[in-house]
Formats: sequence, structure tokens, C-alpha cells
Amino acid sequence: MKIIARGAEAILLRKKESLLKKRVKKSYRHPLLDSSLRKSRTRREARILNKISNIVAVPKVLTSNEETIEMEFLNGKLLSSYLDSFNSKQRKKVSQDIGKTVAKLHAANIIHGDLTTSNMILKDKLYFIDFGLSFHSTKVEDKAVDIHLLKEALNSKHFKISDNLFKEFTKSYSKHYNEGKKVLSRLEVVEKRGRYKRKSML
Repeated sequence: MKIIARGAEAILLRKKESLLKKRVKKSYRHPLLDSSLRKSRTRREARILNKISNIVAVPKVLTSNEETIEMEFLNGKLLSSYLDSFNSKQRKKVSQDIGKTVAKLHAANIIHGDLTTSNMILKDKLYFIDFGLSFHSTKVEDKAVDIHLLKEALNSKHFKISDNLFKEFTKSYSKHYNEGKKVLSRLEVVEKRGRYKRKSML
């Protein structure tokens, strides 16, 4: 096995045609608390991936235990590395696909928690990955914050084309989710609150 990525919460190991996501121990946490958190977060992520596998494109979970998830390895293009080089037609299609996928997640009351193009892979279709921060919620606020994080990520990573990307995203999101307009309306409130906090810190 070969380590292909190392994050704050987990390491990713390539095992032939599968991927192992193993949550790492945190020495600064009490051992019992650390073990409990790693187990609960691993179980939650595996449950969510299994639940949404017939709703949106995600890696298929092969096996899971208390601290490790083995899933299929997606040998595709990491969207964050290629999006800026796409032509306008390709970017429009991808943005619409992102909107449709997030709409389906939110309709199922799943919050991704880390919506960035670094957590999206293009293969035969668009796959969403890394549900380590995902959770269930029916709250409009949580869904608006999910989209706010995506918008911030687009502005940061793809700033030259972020406005057009987000415009196509919102059109697709509203089209495929009945509560989409309500969530996007709450997004405006979330953004105003963020701007107010930044001003108050100056």
C-alpha cells in the first residue's frame, strides 16, 4: 500500500483498485475521547456514503470498520486542477452538474460540509468525495452555509471565472431542488452576517 494523501484527520492509502481512508490518532486529545470521535466520524461517513450512493455519484464503500473505510479508487481528474483550463462550454456543464448534485444532496438533507473543487473528481461523470465533515440536517441555514463555503472556495481557487461558475451553479441548484430559492435567499443573509463580522473586527 502507498500513502497518496495526508490530511488533518486522515491518511489515504492506495490498495490496488481501492482506497483506504484511515483516521489518524490525535495526541492532543484524551485517548478515550480521540478513539470515540474517530469511530463515530468514520461510522457516520460510511453511513452517509452508503445512503447517497444511489442518489449522486460517490465512491462505493467496499468495507468499513471503526477507523477505516475502504472504497473504490476513482482514477479521474481532480476538478480543482483542471477547471480553469476548460472552455466556457465545459465550465458551464460542470457548474450545472455541481448544482444538480448539491441539490440532490440537500433534498436528501445531507450537508457535505467541505464543498470545494478539490473534493470533486471528473471521470465518466462528476463524483463528489470526502464526506468526512458531512452530516444530516433539515435546516435551511445549514444548507445555505454549505453553499457559502462552495462560493468562498470558488472565489479563492478559481477567482477569474468564479462569478460565471456560481451563476450557473445557482440556476441548476434552484432547478433541481424545490427549496432551492429559499436556501439561496438565506445565503444572502449568511453573507451579510459574514461581512458584518469582518467589519466589526477591523
